[in-house]
Amino acid sequence: MADVFFKEGPFLINNMSPYHVRFPTMEIGFSILFLTGVLWGTSSVLGYAGDGFNGFDISKHNIPLEDILSGGPPRDGIPAIMHPVFLDAHKATFLHKEDRILGIQGSHGAKAYPIKIMNWHEIVNDTFEGHPLVITYCPLCGTGIAFKGMVQGRTATFGVSGLLYQSDLLMYDHETQSLWSQIAMEAVAGPLTGEKLDHVFLEHTTWGEWLRDHPHTVVLSTQTGYRRNYNRDPYLGYAQRAGVFFPTHHSDSRYFSKELVVGVEVKGRFKAYPFSELQKAAKPVHDVVNGRAIIVRFHAASQSASVSDAKGRRIPSVMAYWFAWIAFHPHSLVFTGG
Repeated sequence: MADVFFKEGPFLINNMSPYHVRFPTMEIGFSILFLTGVLWGTSSVLGYAGDGFNGFDISKHNIPLEDILSGGPPRDGIPAIMHPVFLDAHKATFLHKEDRILGIQGSHGAKAYPIKIMNWHEIVNDTFEGHPLVITYCPLCGTGIAFKGMVQGRTATFGVSGLLYQSDLLMYDHETQSLWSQIAMEAVAGPLTGEKLDHVFLEHTTWGEWLRDHPHTVVLSTQTGYRRNYNRDPYLGYAQRAGVFFPTHHSDSRYFSKELVVGVEVKGRFKAYPFSELQKAAKPVHDVVNGRAIIVRFHAASQSASVSDAKGRRIPSVMAYWFAWIAFHPHSLVFTGG
């Protein structure tokens, strides 16, 4: 089990988090309840979701119910963006070249989703080149993942449940109220339990690098319909600390818990490429995973990585903190570059 913080939680990070904004009067109550939970060995505000599960029907599920934890806010306490507004790149003056973004490129354009906005909303329901698209980001796991906004052949939109599984975002679809694990990419509770989401290639890089490669990109605007200080990082310092806020079933001390890795899946086999190993390796890295030749390109300047096949076609991958990747894929292969 990963080390868990017991002196501060998401309400208290940088004294201003998505949870803190939603519940400005709960900070003292959170501290008391969380301390009570630690002293008595029971769950509290940040813990077992209890029978309510934020109002979701979890009678059908494929994960242990005790593993569904409350992150603090209620359903939609962290509001997903339903009607995103975009700016031309030259108008995105709120971004600096070192700011991190999630980026998607198509045949006729590119879009960037700043992490400074995703930190506060976690989900953007969008369209791209005529198709529904869902952009997701879990600040606790460092995972930015895009999915096709289609479930069982129908358009679906998603919200933030306020619940977590293995420290990771549990989304829910508005149509059936099923709970979906972001990293597992499947429904884990509710009517659609066991259904999978279609993973879409997404880059996790810096604004400067993205703008250099995609000068005509558009950018998600801070005009989200909500009042947030997007220049404040509610998770400031989290990536530098070894501890995590919520327990996971499996941990591995080979790497620092927040070490960034890029992970791939090929026909049920998983492999992680820690950035510290990619830094030591010849570039790019040519590898074979479960019989498929892949190429991993590491970009030291932007601390990002991308994966493609032998013909240069992009392969959807997941950039994540080490603890999160290994929690979901405890038998993952791990690349070493020494």
